[in-house]
Amino acid sequence: MKGGISIPQTDPGAGYRECRGGIDVAIQQVLEAGHYVLGREVAAFEREFAEYLGVASAIGVASGTDALTIALRACGVGAGDEVLTVSHTAVATIVAIGNCGATPVLIDVEPETFTISAARLAEAVTTKTRAIVPVHLYGQPADLAEILSVAAEYNLSVVEDCAQAHGARYRGRCVGTFGRAAAFSFYPTKNLGAVGDGGCVVTNDAAVAGRARRLREYGWSDRYVSAERGWNSRLDEIQAAILRVKLRDLDAWNEARQTIAAIYDARLAASPVRLPVRAPERTHVFHQYVVRVPERDRVRAELAAAGIGTGIHYPRPVHGQPAYESLAVGACLRQTERLSPEILSLPMYPQLSAGDAERVAAALLRVVGGAAFR
Repeated sequence: MKGGISIPQTDPGAGYRECRGGIDVAIQQVLEAGHYVLGREVAAFEREFAEYLGVASAIGVASGTDALTIALRACGVGAGDEVLTVSHTAVATIVAIGNCGATPVLIDVEPETFTISAARLAEAVTTKTRAIVPVHLYGQPADLAEILSVAAEYNLSVVEDCAQAHGARYRGRCVGTFGRAAAFSFYPTKNLGAVGDGGCVVTNDAAVAGRARRLREYGWSDRYVSAERGWNSRLDEIQAAILRVKLRDLDAWNEARQTIAAIYDARLAASPVRLPVRAPERTHVFHQYVVRVPERDRVRAELAAAGIGTGIHYPRPVHGQPAYESLAVGACLRQTERLSPEILSLPMYPQLSAGDAERVAAALLRVVGGAAFR
């Protein structure tokens, strides 16, 4: 128990404890090998992750934010360009676009899935629009068929933000394989998480892959020769070795998340709580199990008093944050603004027991009681 919370909202240490033997051996092997950055472990992980997804190339980088920045840059996004994305996302999505010198243009979300509204994309396209960044939020794919259709009509690159969707599938195919490029994060709480920061650019485009490899290491075409200006954004060997161990369990862990989600679904079905919706042809891997509840802040406080941790992903849309109030809004963000005061992330990680999931649901039912949405 930490701070009175007996069931945390997430527990990245549980993944380490489950894989302790393999991870400890992998770390020791890296330490003894004496090559700690962009070595054999990174190369092996890049190959294995690409094979898992079914994509030609994977390029390990230092974080998910760097992955999205480099993916956009490798697709030609730069100063003066506009990139269509959502306001209901981690601010990292917006930071990455800004890192390229481009301007984010914010689009509303689907009211059921909270992913980008494909129906609102076309009306936001201008002569400056260069790319679309759909965020596969909470582990559910965005409506990729419609997004790709708009992108094709206006000759735009699609760069998928897969930071929360490792192993999620759209029409049976892994996300990250549909756009011109995609970005993954390996932050410790992710479905596939390291023990520090890490990220990956994936693509089927050889030119994009080659440029991403240059950009992650000073723009080098040959060692110490910068063909263009790049970054220092390299996945280290220890993180890659840990990710190789955990990748073996990713599908099983996603299934465990889906089992927990099914428990919540069943126990909360008759309550005032609005449950996550699974859109047809989209496989949700439940990075987060996000409900909408009336009187959210009271509910959250009472759950904490009962020892149950929750999260809010995210308490304020990007366009409502002081640093980003001047961002262009591509259309009315009515759905986005409705979500913020209602969303609540329940405990969700593969090692959460069925009994604890039942306890969470029972506590939420007690706390919500007869409350209703206004």
